[in-house]
Amino acid sequence: MWDWTQLIKLTVTLAAIVDPIAAIPVFLSATAGLDPSARRRVAKVVALTVFGILAVSALMGTSVLAFFGISLPSFLIGGGILFLMLAISMLQAKESRIRHTPAEAEEAAEKEGLAVVPLAIPLLAGPGAITTMIVATNSSPGLLLRLGLLLPAAIISVATWITLVRSEWLLTHLGRTGLNIVTRIMGLIIAAIAIEYIYRGLTGFFPKLV
Repeated sequence: MWDWTQLIKLTVTLAAIVDPIAAIPVFLSATAGLDPSARRRVAKVVALTVFGILAVSALMGTSVLAFFGISLPSFLIGGGILFLMLAISMLQAKESRIRHTPAEAEEAAEKEGLAVVPLAIPLLAGPGAITTMIVATNSSPGLLLRLGLLLPAAIISVATWITLVRSEWLLTHLGRTGLNIVTRIMGLIIAAIAIEYIYRGLTGFFPKLV
């Protein structure tokens, strides 16, 4: 049976890492000049792409690690370092280059497939989100348990769609300061997750640390 506590924890973790609130300025800039209906279509494609990336990561995570011969402790330590770098940028209210580079943001305004790249990948469903799903997959042996991981992915995708569709309203009411506060709170959560991942990876290599 599914562990609902773990699924809720995974949903909260993905919400902090995907952080669609922080993507609002980039989304509005990339879709500037589009009419409301076209902007909603872009938001829909972004949300569906985010779900697709998370779903593939959940269903094939173990196979990816096995293919490259990567142990789970190594992956946890690497993911923890990645999260820590992301968290430091978020705590400073800066857009991390892990999510996307300035060149990708500039190119988004000119690219027909901007909903997929760079808005969905890597801005939202980037390395951090993919790492989270792969780690969750290793904790969920069996197809049925892995299918359960699609529920948090679906929740985050719907939340992303709602956030982007209401992006202008949110920016007006929250303001840049409000968005930065949310980003810093999410960064603090990710920093804690980063330390937890690194600790779990080290104890996997050195059990006596427990």
